[in-house]
Amino acid sequence: MAKLTEQDIINWSGPEEDYMNEDHLAFFKELLTKLQEELINNATSTTNHLQEQVVTPDPADRATLEEEYALELRTRDRERKLLTKVQASLRQIEDGSYGFCKDTDEPIGLKRLLARPTANLSVEAQERREQVKKQFAD
Repeated sequence: MAKLTEQDIINWSGPEEDYMNEDHLAFFKELLTKLQEELINNATSTTNHLQEQVVTPDPADRATLEEEYALELRTRDRERKLLTKVQASLRQIEDGSYGFCKDTDEPIGLKRLLARPTANLSVEAQERREQVKKQFAD
């Protein structure tokens, strides 16, 4: 079969036993690999940017620059956490567990995975977890 597109994933309505077939796995592996490369490139770019020494004698300019660096580092920290999830999802593709809820082993759903390729819980399982967390937080 030809390489799947995002629209193919959205429109898929095949039988349940055909869920996460080779074409689906190839699509998500490519999507996750591209995301991984983008995150690594961003980290490398930030590292290079932060290593550039900019001399600013004006305290206001220096404060602005430090704030920009702090914002960039917070963004990269979030991306670092996402990179960990992306790499875990790629391992799940390899071991055959990708696309299935880790709590219930039910299919997560192609549309949910398209929206959030690192999801490892079905919508229902995620909602249950959030309800439990909310109950114990109150």
